[in-house]
Amino acid sequence: MSNFFKTNYNPDVLSCLANLSNDEVFTPPEVVNQMLDRLPETLWCNQNARFLDPVCKSGVFLREIAKRLIVGLADQIPDLQARLNHIFTQQLYGIAITELTGHISRRSLYCAKYANSSLSVCSGFGEHQAQGNIRYRRIEHTWKNGKCTDCGASQEVYDRDGETLENHAYAFIHGDWARRILETDDMKFDVIIGNPPYQLSDGGAQASAKPIYHEFIRQAKKLNPDYLVMITPSHWFAGGKGLDEFRDEMLNDRRIREIHDFPNAADCFPGVEIKGGVSYFLWDNRKQDADCLISTYESGNLISQMIRPLKEQGIEVFVRYNEAIGILRKVKEKQEQSFADKVSSRKPFGLTTDVKGNTNPYTNAQNVLLYQNGGAGYVKREIIQVNTIWIDKHKVIMPYAVGSGDSKTDWVKPIYAGKNSACTETYLVVGPFDDEQTCKNVMSYINTRFLHFMLTLKKNTQHATKQAYEYVPMQDFSKSWTDKELYEKYGLTDEEIAYIESMVLPNKEL
Repeated sequence: MSNFFKTNYNPDVLSCLANLSNDEVFTPPEVVNQMLDRLPETLWCNQNARFLDPVCKSGVFLREIAKRLIVGLADQIPDLQARLNHIFTQQLYGIAITELTGHISRRSLYCAKYANSSLSVCSGFGEHQAQGNIRYRRIEHTWKNGKCTDCGASQEVYDRDGETLENHAYAFIHGDWARRILETDDMKFDVIIGNPPYQLSDGGAQASAKPIYHEFIRQAKKLNPDYLVMITPSHWFAGGKGLDEFRDEMLNDRRIREIHDFPNAADCFPGVEIKGGVSYFLWDNRKQDADCLISTYESGNLISQMIRPLKEQGIEVFVRYNEAIGILRKVKEKQEQSFADKVSSRKPFGLTTDVKGNTNPYTNAQNVLLYQNGGAGYVKREIIQVNTIWIDKHKVIMPYAVGSGDSKTDWVKPIYAGKNSACTETYLVVGPFDDEQTCKNVMSYINTRFLHFMLTLKKNTQHATKQAYEYVPMQDFSKSWTDKELYEKYGLTDEEIAYIESMVLPNKEL
């Protein structure tokens, strides 16, 4: 039993589990303890405080909470076994996401597969309490029009054999199953904490998936805890499929007291790639009108910290970089049109990525030069049915997918597309314009570090959509542009210029 008290494990099996998969990301103990450090110290001395992990995977959250309570309650409950029994039976609760993670979590917390076995460090559970307070029950989706009415899962993908396949119907976000599984109707949790599942396949093309983590956050708030701490992808800051309403809820929720942001997810989950990074937040239900502490980390180090409102006036996304706030305000003061107004939507000519042109022009046909994935080819003009007037105009095209979404070297590479040309959805169109020189002036602007910095304020994945350019200001394209001219135009200080150039490294191809 003495091993239970050790802070460091060599090796810690839960650290090993944290590196297993991108699907269900296990949380390293070090990150869990960072999250727990956000909570008041008084909680660890409160024998009436209750803690819930509604998405148990490895049991690491409950294990680390238990270690703190064991120390904090030593004076109040001097007998060790009595203290363990009280903590495990009265204070710590969990809902496992699968039967397997339930077994893992019980082994982590109770040191035994069954909470009431002779091997368990807790002797407080009765004959019929084998699961202890870490419960699992298989829940079925409720299908309507091909979707689950609770979580939106695709019936085509998740209507599975109940005996052999996991259906990913998470109890916490399905009706009132959370309370039924915990066997309580009125239990008040002081803290809800965890790392929810991030996404579900939605049955779309090319392994399309919908975020699901926000549903766990919403459900947790409904239980009205004093504190909520969860770690999720940072897509909700500025994008994410179907997250617009959730993002607005979060940005207007003045109970969010802290956000700890890791633009590179590997700094938090070693060996795991999550586009746009991850972050965890502290929601304090006792203080309902306060600004938020924003902390940013890089390579394990705190690199920036600021207390500010989550919602910047006139901005519909969360600006993750503290140093960007002053720059953005100076740009917004000009009240200029958005560059996004010149950028097309996806599939500007209605042609999907898999459309390929011939290497050589067709004979006896009106040929159009088609910029496509991997190069260019020729197609017959009649296959283009969308924005046909653009074909005979001067224009600039830019890749729709740009780098990894969090790299300082992700440069948009513009291409001049002259008359009699089009492109597949690999590209977006800027324009059209009346002449080639205007296009070249536009390309000079796209090739600035200033534009790329403004792009990062809304782009946190590899996809540079039309909307991603919303905070990039429009310029006078009767002339070319350089970074020096743009810095002077917006009155940027030496410190602000240095920050932009630290965030956007030089393009080696220019």
